[in-house]
Amino acid sequence: MDILSALQISFAQLIGPSAIFYALLAIGLNLHFGYAGLLNFGQIGFALLGGYGVGIMTVTYHQPLWLGILVGLGAAALLALILGVPTLRLRADYLAIVTIAASEILRLVFRSTASDPVTGSTNGLYGFAGPFTESSPFDSGRQYSILGMRFYGDDLWAMVIGWTLVLVLCGFVYLLTHSPWGRVLKAVREDEDAARSLGKNVFVYKMQALVLGGVIGGLGGVFNALQTKSINPDFYSTAQTFFAFGALILGGAATVFGPVLGAMLFWFLLAIPDALLRQAISGPNPLLPLTEQQVGAMRFVLLGVLIAVMMVFRPQGILGNKREVQLDA
Repeated sequence: MDILSALQISFAQLIGPSAIFYALLAIGLNLHFGYAGLLNFGQIGFALLGGYGVGIMTVTYHQPLWLGILVGLGAAALLALILGVPTLRLRADYLAIVTIAASEILRLVFRSTASDPVTGSTNGLYGFAGPFTESSPFDSGRQYSILGMRFYGDDLWAMVIGWTLVLVLCGFVYLLTHSPWGRVLKAVREDEDAARSLGKNVFVYKMQALVLGGVIGGLGGVFNALQTKSINPDFYSTAQTFFAFGALILGGAATVFGPVLGAMLFWFLLAIPDALLRQAISGPNPLLPLTEQQVGAMRFVLLGVLIAVMMVFRPQGILGNKREVQLDA
C-alpha cells in the first residue's frame, strides 16, 4: 500500500473543485436548514438553473458570459419564490416534498428531446467557458505542484476563484446571522408562534432565507459549469443534494464554517478509502476480490457508516452546537 500517494490524492480532493461546489451548495442549505429550519431536498435544482442559465444564454442565445451568470442566479431566485409561495405557510415536510419533486422535474425537462434546441438534451451544453479560462493567469496545459499535489492550470484558476467566493459568502453569512435579521430568523426557527406574537412576518423571513440560500445554490451551479466547461442534465440528480446535506451535517449546521469544513472532509473521506481500495485490487495478486464498481460503492458505504455513527455520538457535527440542531418540528 502506498499510503503517501493515497494521502496526496485525498488532500487534492480536500481543496479541489468538487469540495468548492459542495461547499457552495451546503452554505445555501445552511441558511435554509441550519438558520431557518427549512427542509430543502432540491438544492441541486437551484444549481441546475444556475449552470444552465450560463450555458443557454451563451451557447443558445450568444449572449455574454456575465449576462448568463445573472440570468442563472435570477432563475434560481425565481424558483425559490415559486416554490415558497404555496409551501412556506404549511408544515416543513411540504417544502421538502415540493423541492425534491421540482428538482427532478427540472432535470427531466432539461434532458428531454423536446428541449434539445435550447438545452442540448442529454448531450448538454459546452463551449461557453472561454472568457473564464482566458482570464486565467495560469497555463491551462501545465501542471502546478502545491505541497506534492498537482493541479492543471484551469483547475487551479477555478480553485482560486472558488475559494475566494466561498470565503466571501462565509463573511456574508456571518454578517447576516449576527444582524437583527439573523436573530429573527433563528427565532422563527425555534418558535414561529412566539415570533408572530412579537409582530414578525414569519412568511417573509422564511421566503427571504429560501431565496438567499437558493441563489447561493445557483452560484454553485455557475461555478461547476465554468469549472467543468460543460453542463449535463444527468449530473443534477437528487443524490447531489444529499451529498451536500451530508457535508452540512458533518461540519455542523447553523455555523458559518461548518458547511465548508464538512464539504472538504466529505471529499477527503471519500478519496481515502477509494485510493486505498483501488491499490488493494490492483496488480496480479490483489489483496481484495472487489471490482472497480464495488470499490466506487464501498467508499460511500464507509462514509455513510461514519456519518451515522457521528449522528449518534455528535449529532451537531464537528463545529456545531447541539442546541442549534434541536429544531422544533
